[in-house]
Amino acid sequence: MPSLDVSELNIVLSIFAGIFTLFYGYISVKLKQKWYLGEALPAILIGIVLGPVAAKFLDATRWGSAAEDQQNHITLGLMRVMIGVQLVIAGFQLPAQYLSQRWKEMLILLLPVMTVMWLCTTLCVLVTVPKITLLAALIIGSCVTCTDPILSQAIAKGPFADKFVARPLREIISAEAGANDGFGFPFLMLAVYLMRHSELPESEIAAAASGHDGQGLQHRSEDVGRMGGGVGVALTNWGVETWLYVVLLSIAYGAIAGFAGGKFMKFALRRKWVDSESYLLFPTAMGLFLLGTCGAIGTDDLLACFVAGNAINWDGEYLAETEKRHDEFNSCVDVLLNFGGFMYIGIVMPWSEFHNPDVTGLTIGRLIGLGFLILLFRRIPAMLLAYKFMPNVCKNAKEALFMGYFGPIGAGAVFYLEHTRVHLLPQLGEGDEGETNLVRAIGPVVYFLVLFSIIVHGLSIPALNLIYKFSGVRPIQEDAVALRRKSIYSVMPSNAEAADSQTFLAYNRFSRPVFDPSQLPVKRDPPPPVVNNYDHDFANDTSSIHSVDVEKLRANGMPVRPNYYKQSISFTQ
Repeated sequence: MPSLDVSELNIVLSIFAGIFTLFYGYISVKLKQKWYLGEALPAILIGIVLGPVAAKFLDATRWGSAAEDQQNHITLGLMRVMIGVQLVIAGFQLPAQYLSQRWKEMLILLLPVMTVMWLCTTLCVLVTVPKITLLAALIIGSCVTCTDPILSQAIAKGPFADKFVARPLREIISAEAGANDGFGFPFLMLAVYLMRHSELPESEIAAAASGHDGQGLQHRSEDVGRMGGGVGVALTNWGVETWLYVVLLSIAYGAIAGFAGGKFMKFALRRKWVDSESYLLFPTAMGLFLLGTCGAIGTDDLLACFVAGNAINWDGEYLAETEKRHDEFNSCVDVLLNFGGFMYIGIVMPWSEFHNPDVTGLTIGRLIGLGFLILLFRRIPAMLLAYKFMPNVCKNAKEALFMGYFGPIGAGAVFYLEHTRVHLLPQLGEGDEGETNLVRAIGPVVYFLVLFSIIVHGLSIPALNLIYKFSGVRPIQEDAVALRRKSIYSVMPSNAEAADSQTFLAYNRFSRPVFDPSQLPVKRDPPPPVVNNYDHDFANDTSSIHSVDVEKLRANGMPVRPNYYKQSISFTQ
């Protein structure tokens, strides 16, 4: 007979798929193209409202077997899938051979810039978080050093970027975020090895209390906690295990998997063995395969996923073919993963630990102060120092300030936090005083910085759009491309205009299969005349609009206005 089954699965499906996804979809154009809010901020707010701190509909501690420590493992697994799949997609959406063309800029961003970010973040943590040592601050700082690949993709590819952010800057933001999220392991593991092999007073005191003459906390079944050996052992393990096995092996594995998978796909495509669904599903399948295999052998799955995505589109053919097939599937995968992932982060937010002055010394005031210090000093100084060495992608201090400010902290930080707690640190109460204080502080600090960054950076784009609007900043109108309207109900892209009833004329689009526009046949416009009155003096001047588009506009009775921003380039491919 029928019975009421209010299980955790049914509640999750109803709220995630029914309430949030449906209602977000009803006003998605308003949220994304009018209010510039994206998916992360609404999703995390819904997770907070419906989570255990408020409505109590969703609680990860009650899922599955409801084991005591299952939430950390669930969070780690979900973040891995959420980030890994999207890194493959982000990788193949870059231009062909992008990493080889921009190797110098990427090297600057991944080594000196990330090092400065790590050290500045560590100092901010050390100043505001009590009861932790320098090594503990280095571990916490490494968790939030990387720019979040998911939030950065929204900044680099969103409607605001289409209108106001130059394409070279958007591409380097996307590439850096994809690479440095997997490249954060060397910083994390250096701090962990230094703590693990250090000889600190608290470890000696704890060992003496246990009556083992310094050996009580030396060797454990999971290789966590104090082991002794000194700095030399720490650096040796860091060089061999982290750089050779974790970093270089993941790069090689991702490159081989991506190239081989791409070659097999082209072989099957030429013989027409592949349907559109399977072709577009290929990056997601590759991401899941790499997550599983890299997780099994213990290497860096996130870095392998990003490298594989670049390798898949190394010659530009995969991205070109997806554009011919009007790929919307991978965008839908991104949106679904963002909805679920950020809603989950809102559910597991440790509110009770944000203000605990008696145990960790943390207070809401300290965490807010830390958030603003991180916002100002984590990334902006490093970018202002480095941008002059990257003139091809970051042309001036204004672009460097934009790139430095929009370095959000999100799902990647949660991944590093849970990886550290599950695999690298002892359980609460099993370590010495320094480790115990670290285990207690790292969770609330990282989660609060994630929440702070999502709110501040999520609201910064709408605020910046208003500033640009009232300041009279006009959208970038370069690289005009004709896009076929898929439906009469299709919404015009944010930086586009209607050419005719069947076509949009879009500017400054992110996606391009070929890196260098000079490799394509182009038609450049003559420089526009200097005018005093935009609407009257040159009402019929069409010198800066492509002739093919002028005919379409006039045929439909639409006003033809010149483009007085910059020279535009139309690809005639």
